[in-house]
Amino acid sequence: MAALAGRRTTLLARNHAVMLASQLPRAMALRQAYAVRPKPTEPLVIDGTSYPRDAFTNATPTILDKLPRRLHLQPSHPIGILRSLIESHFSSFAHLNSLSPIVTVAQNFDDLGFPADHPGRALTDSYYLNERHMLRTHTSAHEVELFRQGLDQFLVTADVYRRDEIDRSHYPVFHQMEGCNVVDPAQGGIERLERENAEMRAALGAANIVIEDPTGVETATNPYQAEHDPRTARIIAEHLKNSLNGLVLKLFGGRAGGDGAEPLRVRWIEATFPWTAPSYEVEVMFNGKWLEILGCGVVRQAALDKSGVGHKQGWAFGLGLERIAMVLFSIPDIRLFWSSDARFSNQFRQGDITTFKPYSRFPECYKDLAFWLPEASGAQGGDKVQQWHENDFMELVRDEAGDLVEGVQLIDEFTHPKTGRVSRCYRFNYRSMDRSLSNEEVNVIQERVQERVTSEMGVEVR
Repeated sequence: MAALAGRRTTLLARNHAVMLASQLPRAMALRQAYAVRPKPTEPLVIDGTSYPRDAFTNATPTILDKLPRRLHLQPSHPIGILRSLIESHFSSFAHLNSLSPIVTVAQNFDDLGFPADHPGRALTDSYYLNERHMLRTHTSAHEVELFRQGLDQFLVTADVYRRDEIDRSHYPVFHQMEGCNVVDPAQGGIERLERENAEMRAALGAANIVIEDPTGVETATNPYQAEHDPRTARIIAEHLKNSLNGLVLKLFGGRAGGDGAEPLRVRWIEATFPWTAPSYEVEVMFNGKWLEILGCGVVRQAALDKSGVGHKQGWAFGLGLERIAMVLFSIPDIRLFWSSDARFSNQFRQGDITTFKPYSRFPECYKDLAFWLPEASGAQGGDKVQQWHENDFMELVRDEAGDLVEGVQLIDEFTHPKTGRVSRCYRFNYRSMDRSLSNEEVNVIQERVQERVTSEMGVEVR
């Protein structure tokens, strides 16, 4: 028996060696694909324009590869379908869908009144090509230039870019729609809005909708602008609300409660935005829960003054298309919008909102990574300050794993009682939307993540 056991062990070892030899070329190829890449120094070239790199440059190839995709221009894609439905509600507006995603920092922040210390300006939150140019973080980045061109009514649909966490509802690229409507009071614009308000009130009064709006009058926390006559501001705000109540009814009416017998419930909430005052958020009751749909308000007169149209007044709104599409189409994972799998794309037709039918769900592969955060040099007052931002870590993971990582979650954190150093442990959930991942493939990606987070972020793996 011992001889047979020894012979069996030898055969198993030989078979294992053969198996490893057969896998060696694939393993080498995987490691070569994830080999250390030197930090580039040449300018970024996008659509034929060169952008010199500098200390601000943090847009990665993974993000820049998304620029040509333009999901909102695909008529049978959920994002494109939703865009077309909203455009049909604002049929008299100019529809602008092909504006460059590259804007100046002034367009994205300064022109809209963002303060110098606003967190959205940080390298940890936004993607910069260099100190002067960036990927827009919102469609509002085009607002001032479009007013300057003389446009009074327009919808902008575009891809926008923000550094964010990794999970099934967050993605660094998403799509927004910006709607603006301004009038010239000296040319009868306010009287026209009053007439349209009467028409929209009648239509909403006959519809199966219940609107909760405690923001109907000016409040100390959400006042009209000092530059505006209260009556004019009230008419503009009412026109905004009537227009958007009609939009919400178009998108959710008959869908929010299942059979459409129950009325659609909508509510308005006071909000604060840098470029509108008063400002509001709109929520809709969908499947028993309040769902935030959009933000809006009366355009700040300073933005119109900067555009050279200070004699005009009006309103603006912005909404995220993925957030609404995930609900209306029942899409469970935001990465699916970027899938090229025909099992996803073939489910949708232009002009129709249909329920997504999940196809084969591939297995998960979990990996953990624990490390000490780096200690800052030159700490003041004897305190040890951790030089760390989670968005930087998430961006590094995205750059290596792409859409193969479904989520990254902090599962443990503690501070050493003697040294004061902070330890974190993150759990990675790898899962492809289109195929099964091998443990070997995931190991190579995880090794590369560990190597980069150690060398580039100064952490110490535990």
